[in-house]
Order: sequence, then structure tokens, then C-alpha cells
Amino acid sequence: MRHKVSKEVVTEAMQVAKATQRPGQTKEQTKLIAQGIQKGIEEYKKRHKERSRELDKQKRKLQQAQKNDSLDTTTEPVTETVYVQSRLSWGLLLLSWAGFAVYAAFYNPL
Repeated sequence: MRHKVSKEVVTEAMQVAKATQRPGQTKEQTKLIAQGIQKGIEEYKKRHKERSRELDKQKRKLQQAQKNDSLDTTTEPVTETVYVQSRLSWGLLLLSWAGFAVYAAFYNPL
């Protein structure tokens, strides 16, 4: 079964073929090149449609899963976690910087 090719694809393929035409190339050769470009465009569009369909399927599955999850989940009280910064961590940071400064000053003279 032969698919109908849009006129836009045919004209686009012919424009590309004429743009890349070499001196001394016959019209028949240009026409064959245009047909090859046309097939490439058709293949690209076909693959693009397949990818698009796959992405739509995945998106639908994800939406369905989220919908099912939202129906199944019950609301639980949210506990807020408060983080307290330890003085020990700051002390160790300052100590490491001081050690680096001492090392840089005494063991790496400029």
C-alpha cells in the first residue's frame, strides 16, 4: 500500500536536491536525489509520530497512576522537622580552616 505524499514534502525535497545540485548533474539524477530526500523526510516524520505516541502513552500511564494513587492515599498529619545547627560542626569547620592556614603559611612559602 503506497502512502500519499504531501505536496509540501515533495517541493521541500526538490528544493533541497536543487540546492545541493552539482554542475553537470542531470535532471534525472536530481529527481532521484529528491526522491531519496523525500523518503528520508517521510521516515523522519514516521519515527517522530511513533515517539510522540509512545510519549503520550507513558504520559497517560503516569497520569492514571497518579490518579489511582491520589484516590488510594489517605491524608496523614504532616510533621514539620526543625533542624538545629550544631556548634560542634561550626567549630570543626573553623578548626579545619585554621589548620589549612597554618599549613599554607609554614609549609608552602611563597
